[in-house]
Amino acid sequence: MSEQKIRILIADDMEAHRRRLERVIAQCNQMECVAKASSGYEAIMHAAIEQPDIILMDIEMESSYAGIDAARQINEKLPHIKIIVLTVHKDENFIFSAFQTGIIDYILKTSTNEEVLEAILSAYHNRSPIRPMIAEKIRGEFARIKRTESSLLFIIQIISELTPSELQVLRLLCEGKSRKQIAEERSVEYETIKKQINSLLKKFQLSSIAEVIRSVNELRIFEVLKEL
Repeated sequence: MSEQKIRILIADDMEAHRRRLERVIAQCNQMECVAKASSGYEAIMHAAIEQPDIILMDIEMESSYAGIDAARQINEKLPHIKIIVLTVHKDENFIFSAFQTGIIDYILKTSTNEEVLEAILSAYHNRSPIRPMIAEKIRGEFARIKRTESSLLFIIQIISELTPSELQVLRLLCEGKSRKQIAEERSVEYETIKKQINSLLKKFQLSSIAEVIRSVNELRIFEVLKEL
């Protein structure tokens, strides 16, 4: 009785890449290519019809995120199918967007034939590694989240200590209003607004009001406060 082969779907909009991957798969008697797709739409159709074990999925096909969108839909309906993304991108936005769909591995199109075969075997046997490139991005993302959490707590603490007038001035500054516009809107002297801005700088321990505005807007503080 012959051993069951690993059934693979190749999804890439470039014929040369599809042919190369088909040749790589043909080198291994444990694998077979059961279908090829040139778009995310075709990848979804072939996945549903052929029910492959593994999909080698390009990210950019009919659109920049076609492979990611297809991976998301396939993972929702056919979670048993393991998806490996092959792409030229090292951009962290592409990486995290891809992993959020539930893909199992991510390798570059410049990977050697041996690396492609190893990735397929590892995915099939649930042994896919966290690759150095991805581990670095994950570490960076965890560090960013930690910094954001710390910044958020710090700024919320400061905001809780602001006077109602200072809070209103800060909100208007974050909306893009000038000092003069704020003074007119609040019916106060221009010098009063200058004094309140100086008070904000001291409380935030920053040297420019632009830094305060950037910090508050990046953390979407006033959006958060609206929801409370």
